[in-house]
Amino acid sequence: MKEKASKDIVEKYEKLKKVVEKHRYDYHVLDKQEISEEALDSLKNELVKLEEKFPHLITADSPSQRVAGKPLDKFEKVPHKVAQWSFNDAFTEEDIENFDKKIKRALGTEKQIEYVCELKIDGMHIVLEYKKGELIMASSRGDGKIGENVLMNVKTIQSIPLKLKEKVDAIVEGEIWMAKDIFNKINEERKKNDLDLYANPRNLTSGTMRQLNPNIVAQRKLDCFIYDISYPEKIVPKTQKEELEQLKDWGLKVSKYFEVCHGIAEVIAFWKKWQKKSGKENYWIDGVVIKVNERSLQNKLGYTGKAPRFAIAFKFPTEQVTTEIEDIILQVGRTGVLTPVAHLKPVSILGSIVSRATLHNEDEIKRLDVRIGDTIILEKAGDVIPKVVSVVKEMRIGKEKAFLYPKKVLACGVDGSIEKIPGQVAWRCVNKNSFAQQKRKFHHFVSKKVFNIDGLGPKVIDVLLEENLINSFDDIFSLKKGDLLLLPRFAEKSVDNLLESIENAREIDLARFIMSLSIDQVGEETAIDLANRFGSFEKFKRASLEDLDNIEGVGEVVSQAIIEWFKDKENLKMLERLLKEVQIKNPQKTSQKLKAQVFVLTGTLETIGRDEAKEKIRLLGGSVSSSVSVKTNFVVAGEKAGSKLDKAKKLGVKIINEKEFLKLIQ
Repeated sequence: MKEKASKDIVEKYEKLKKVVEKHRYDYHVLDKQEISEEALDSLKNELVKLEEKFPHLITADSPSQRVAGKPLDKFEKVPHKVAQWSFNDAFTEEDIENFDKKIKRALGTEKQIEYVCELKIDGMHIVLEYKKGELIMASSRGDGKIGENVLMNVKTIQSIPLKLKEKVDAIVEGEIWMAKDIFNKINEERKKNDLDLYANPRNLTSGTMRQLNPNIVAQRKLDCFIYDISYPEKIVPKTQKEELEQLKDWGLKVSKYFEVCHGIAEVIAFWKKWQKKSGKENYWIDGVVIKVNERSLQNKLGYTGKAPRFAIAFKFPTEQVTTEIEDIILQVGRTGVLTPVAHLKPVSILGSIVSRATLHNEDEIKRLDVRIGDTIILEKAGDVIPKVVSVVKEMRIGKEKAFLYPKKVLACGVDGSIEKIPGQVAWRCVNKNSFAQQKRKFHHFVSKKVFNIDGLGPKVIDVLLEENLINSFDDIFSLKKGDLLLLPRFAEKSVDNLLESIENAREIDLARFIMSLSIDQVGEETAIDLANRFGSFEKFKRASLEDLDNIEGVGEVVSQAIIEWFKDKENLKMLERLLKEVQIKNPQKTSQKLKAQVFVLTGTLETIGRDEAKEKIRLLGGSVSSSVSVKTNFVVAGEKAGSKLDKAKKLGVKIINEKEFLKLIQ
């Protein structure tokens, strides 16, 4: 029979907990130290010994529970009670001024807006849930709807309290980060052992938080700033400033470097100040987060499909290089919109050789005053597409040529006329069914990722269009043998094979069918999201703007494009005819063994095609990404795997070979 603690021992235990908690808070939250680390360790040790002797005394908020339990087998997936948003980015003063204008326009005011500026810490987003003041859940962002339970790892972070100073029910959000000196020390050790160095602290922080052994996490001494109360709404203070003060009052660690700014000029001044100061802190800062201060105005502004309208991340300048513009070409998209593309003298930026950069539209060309032959400053931030920031006008020698939009563009069909889209800065082909557009749409329609019609490649499509054998997608399915035998280089055998391929393509998955329609802004991943969300084409067709807007990753622009496509009478007529020719397979309700798991495929797979592998993953509830990130669960490495494999190793992402992958999807 275990010994029962006396009243004096219980009192001593409670006092020990309070003393240890006080010094933890002072050291890890307030950055002050009244006793040495050795003395604090001694107090903790005394506490642990009492708990070993009287285990019934142990409570969830005991300091001993910060590193406890066996390593996990896997992370449990948990749904978020509050949707997790990401911020839109601003990179220049003009970007942030436009953000301010949008805010004022949305609120119908010309008065200065009061903003709160907070440092944007380069770390990992975390969601903490407290019940009656006690920490009961900690989860990663995940896909915004479902995250991973990382409670055991979070308990090792000394700046995160296991118990708040008030018995409140709340969900709070923040950023977990790794100190520069810790990061450098880890890399020094790896260098001594001839191991690959970690690329940056953000990736190492995320990789650390995905360690199944909490003891490893504890050794890396992560830290955390909290900046938001996301639930319940009724307890959130009236301003962002008061919200940060409330978090501090609860005993949570809040960055002391936040500031209330009156108007956008003060925001820019804060941003400029911290560009110079950011390197002095012991953590990485990659920008400033700007939020409207008044909570009532935040609620009025609301959210887009993926980000809050009342806030934005104002990023610090990233790597920039100079190069020359050799030409500017108008590229015709599938929807007929003309995009000016700068052809550049090839240049390396952030490890990638680039030779193209979009100039977006005519207004952007005028704003930059960019000319063919100019030396320009090119900027790239992480995975963002390179953009032309400015022109180095001092480098001009007088031979540069201004770019003017022509009256006609050959790719826009026989007439070639172009026009400005009403209410927009973009230009498009007047002939909305121009040959260039038609070719692109048909090439896309029959491609591997859509209807996958073997033998019906771009050259064959071009001939069929030129001979007016097809003018609409449904025409492909009504082609007859006699029609095709009249065409040059079409022998009986090749015609039979083509018609057989067309016949085999009459059954198509819902996601591929949605993608086949060339709806503006709807690519492969968006089509998959739409198919999974609605389950049938009829439900998708009837979806309202609100229904579409509520889907993560869709947003206003995509939603509006879908609504506009279904308003077009010609589209509806074509659709009616096409649906008579094909059969749509709705998403299968199969095993969800790979639910919420993110895969990246790299290298050549010998026994299964890349597209077939992707389809298998999606059928089992998983998703496929084209790039490796902290959200990646598995990298499937085939023969001659490239840079994605290297990145996976650096991030600590699980790597499996083809044999292991096939076993996983059985």
